[in-house]
Amino acid sequence: MLSDFTGADKVFMACGYTDLRRGIDGLASIVQQQFSLDPFTNTLFLFCGRRRDRLKALYWENDGFILLYKRLEQGKYQWPRSEQEAKLLTPQQYRWLMEGLQVEQPKAHKKVTGLSII
Repeated sequence: MLSDFTGADKVFMACGYTDLRRGIDGLASIVQQQFSLDPFTNTLFLFCGRRRDRLKALYWENDGFILLYKRLEQGKYQWPRSEQEAKLLTPQQYRWLMEGLQVEQPKAHKKVTGLSII
């Protein structure tokens, strides 16, 4: 379900460690207080613990929250650990993350904007 989640307009990942013992209210308070974002929007918020083999996802669905929990049987998520921020992911970065890759791929083609022919 998380690998092909397309219901959200935006996806944010909480960089650094998150205590995955937190439930819906605890994760929603992190979104509001630490990241100054609104958890009641059409946004998927991703959290990862120290072991990097589990993640929780928080999503508001018009009348209540959905809390998803995923544990990998093998491998680890490539999760940024050095920052304490919420990083907005592109759809491609989200796919990379769910496939076990880093969200910043150094060899990926970067989007070019602001070009003119003069």
